[in-house]
Amino acid sequence: MDTKLTLKLEQNIIEKAKDYAKLRNTSLSKLVENYLQKITDETNASEKITPLVKSLSGIINMPENDNHKKGYADFLANKYK
Repeated sequence: MDTKLTLKLEQNIIEKAKDYAKLRNTSLSKLVENYLQKITDETNASEKITPLVKSLSGIINMPENDNHKKGYADFLANKYK
């Protein structure tokens, strides 16, 4: 069931938002609805890691005892001799 909502916004923001919606072949109401749905969706609210970052995690397997900072410092020292 659709319900009417009145918002009070600055005129220039409304104009920009209407242009944005028109470029995407949608209505301003639908944009606002989608935005509110996204920010209130409980499954997304608790997830702080984006799907892209989540998919990349674990790609590089670094040994826990490996001192990567020392290795990088040695690399730079050799590079700039």
